[in-house]
Amino acid sequence: MSEEVKQPLPEEPVPEEAEPVPEEQPAEENLQELLAKAQAESADYKDKWMRSAAEFDNFRKRNEATRRTAYADGKADILVKILPVGDNLERALVHCDENTKKGIELVLRSFRKLLEEEGVEEICPVDEEFDPAFCEAVMSEPAEEGVEPGYVKEVFLKGYKRGDKVLRFAQVKVTS
Repeated sequence: MSEEVKQPLPEEPVPEEAEPVPEEQPAEENLQELLAKAQAESADYKDKWMRSAAEFDNFRKRNEATRRTAYADGKADILVKILPVGDNLERALVHCDENTKKGIELVLRSFRKLLEEEGVEEICPVDEEFDPAFCEAVMSEPAEEGVEPGYVKEVFLKGYKRGDKVLRFAQVKVTS
């Protein structure tokens, strides 16, 4: 049989009690400085966040206003393009027979209803003082005796406005 020889185990070195390393604790002054620095950073981040939120809100409002304006302008452009259709229908009424006249009047009535639904109003300033904000003078004639100059005598082409915006100026003859 073999004898097992036990060899003594090398003794593990017993760690010497190390002296505790004193942790460098900042003095109360350092803690106050760190706290003040952290509070300043926090206030700075909060300020930046609030400014970003305000900028985004302003951007959203500007974008909404731009969208609404673009939509209204596009709508006004289409309305301006269909105004000559109404002019031609009114001209056709003058030069047609009775049966055709009834049909044209129905179409013209629906055309006017469409304009009314869109908030479009006619500018027809006959016998009113000439206003360059709504009219374009294309002719003038001397004022008759007893009539003041600067009044609209005749309308050649009706004007139209939508709210405060003139879609088409009325073309008129003015007394001078």
